[in-house]
Amino acid sequence: MSDTTDCVLTPRVPVEGFDPLGVATYRASTITFANAEAYATRGQRGDKGYSYGLYGTPTTRTLEEKLSRLEQAARTFLVPSGQAANALAILPFVAAGDHVLLADTVYPPMRDFALTDLARLGVRADFFDPADPADVSRRLRPETKVVWCESPGSTTMEVMDLPAVARIAHAAGALLGVDNTWATPLNLKPLTLGADIVTEALTKYVSGHSDVIMGSISVREPALAGPIKGLIGRMGIGVSSDDAALVLRGSETLALRLRHQAAVALRFAERLARHPMVARVLHPALPDDPGHALFRRDFLGASGVFSLCFPPDVAPLVAPSLDALKLFAIGASWGGTRSLAAPMPVRASRSATDWPGPDLALRLSIGLEDEGELWADLERFLAALERQAKAA
Repeated sequence: MSDTTDCVLTPRVPVEGFDPLGVATYRASTITFANAEAYATRGQRGDKGYSYGLYGTPTTRTLEEKLSRLEQAARTFLVPSGQAANALAILPFVAAGDHVLLADTVYPPMRDFALTDLARLGVRADFFDPADPADVSRRLRPETKVVWCESPGSTTMEVMDLPAVARIAHAAGALLGVDNTWATPLNLKPLTLGADIVTEALTKYVSGHSDVIMGSISVREPALAGPIKGLIGRMGIGVSSDDAALVLRGSETLALRLRHQAAVALRFAERLARHPMVARVLHPALPDDPGHALFRRDFLGASGVFSLCFPPDVAPLVAPSLDALKLFAIGASWGGTRSLAAPMPVRASRSATDWPGPDLALRLSIGLEDEGELWADLERFLAALERQAKAA
């Protein structure tokens, strides 16, 4: 063949005997077939077959399989973000005239999605008190198709009785979906507690390095996989194999990172709870937390994310005092190697429950920096609060 053709054709080299620990990064749009018949019957290849790069590569399928094992799921799908996972977990199961129920503490973009996009499609959304399963019963309607939960709430940390909500939802013929990003599948397995669908923002703990955006949808029953797969395909949604490879690499240290970050976070939460500048620490692993009993019953462990509430006269001073931090970065998200602080307003994202006290929670995500140096950084922040309080 000519040099021109040889430049285009890629030689096939033997791979037998090459058995690396890491998965290869397969980049592909076009998938070729041995002959015309194989191409014509590509739709018969089943879920594990390959037909086009958008619908999966060996790299993305490897990550899906790992997540299915961790979630104890029948099937997992990868999507471009955690919020994409939330939205795409609901859309296949609702139509105009249907109704969804969401916990009042859901991720704010999920509330916006329900009130904007679902409403535009003719799907009504209501919100319920996450601490009261009976409120789910009261708000259910004959046309309710999905009950959506997040436990704990990612800012205010309310823990839900997921088995109870699952029984209530299923008795009414509704599916139960759970955003499990705070706990990860290592610390909570919603599918074993009655959930039908579980989503993860792999952006956070699973990837673990603040450099990838990705989400996952896992289902308990194979029958739920078809509608999700079909919608993802019709909308042309896929993820990069390069990004999937980064998440796979990050997932290998997930258990060690999470265990360390959770332990440091709990020690910090206990110390901060005794500080005069802090009114309340929101962390379900603390014995006096309202959701602690449910946490002990259902969770296998905690994560490194918790929140602080402040006295009314101190809360307005939090934002300027954050400038005293030198190690904690100020930013959204969580679960990476770098510790983060994010001041979060609460009331704008509530409609079924009341939020007591100032409209501010300071969410902290503990990273992998030296524990003593991190605590010294928090002490700088608290000292700045005290100075401003005295000046005021």
